[in-house]
Amino acid sequence: MASNDWFDKDFYKVLGVAKDVEAADLKKQYRKLARQFHPDSNPGDAKAEARFKEISEAFTVLSDPKQREEYDSVRAMAGGRPRFAPGAQGGFEDVFGGMFNQGGGPRVQYSQGDFEDILGGMFGGGGGGFGGQRAPQRGRDVTANAQLDFLSAVQGDTLKLTVGGRSMTVKIPAGVHDGQKIRIGGKGQASITNGAPGDLIVTVQVRPHPVFRMDGRDIRLDVPVTFTEAALGATIEVPTVGGGTVRLKVAAGTPSGRVLRVKGKGVAAKQGTGDLLATVQVAVPSHLNAAQREALEAFAAASGDESPRDDLLSKAR
Repeated sequence: MASNDWFDKDFYKVLGVAKDVEAADLKKQYRKLARQFHPDSNPGDAKAEARFKEISEAFTVLSDPKQREEYDSVRAMAGGRPRFAPGAQGGFEDVFGGMFNQGGGPRVQYSQGDFEDILGGMFGGGGGGFGGQRAPQRGRDVTANAQLDFLSAVQGDTLKLTVGGRSMTVKIPAGVHDGQKIRIGGKGQASITNGAPGDLIVTVQVRPHPVFRMDGRDIRLDVPVTFTEAALGATIEVPTVGGGTVRLKVAAGTPSGRVLRVKGKGVAAKQGTGDLLATVQVAVPSHLNAAQREALEAFAAASGDESPRDDLLSKAR
């Protein structure tokens, strides 16, 4: 909604942009100025705070296509100069004389009330005319970063953050991933037009774990087994997130890369609980003693000409 102080305020000059500035360039310039004059960057500086509010007001109007059109119309009618003294030279009648004085007849004089009624009808200013306040604008969002260890990311946590000089408590849900953004409503910047405050957007950085990794709500880990365990079969113990172990059965002839699933041992989130996924990795010994070497040579001799690559070679021909 148009405001009666638009005659006095050159929002393009406030932001340092041309009148035909594109939306993208307008936003870029606003961000640059907002960072420069933000109260968080200038604590206790009343002039910087006032400048920031001026910049925010200008951007609020010019970034809204409808408000920008109304603003440009008002400024065009005023010739870009303040004209508020009713009845005075350069007053209301000069602004609107060309609009309502037809055929060269006597000029019509308008009072303050007339002026507000006219503009109120033009710009939807009911119940307060041209002097009415614009609709409250929501405050801007504020961003912050938070680092979590892997276990806190899996189980959820409550963090205390200091953002813009304010201390606040942030609840991190279970199963949050590295790089995920969490929005906390109403914890952002206060509105300068008595609207709702903005939100706090926290980008989470999860420290990697030496054993576990998250895959959605599932927890993955690699489990090394010996050649004999993989070949003959075995029951092994593997760790779970948060402590404890579970027993897994490795079937005889299990190859590297096979995934063994343990139900319900993943992330317990609102959407459900994931599983623990153990990927088998057959460990090859780097050093053999004499007895091991002799046993393996006997195994190789017993295997004859059998090769696991026979099928691969035949398919490649």
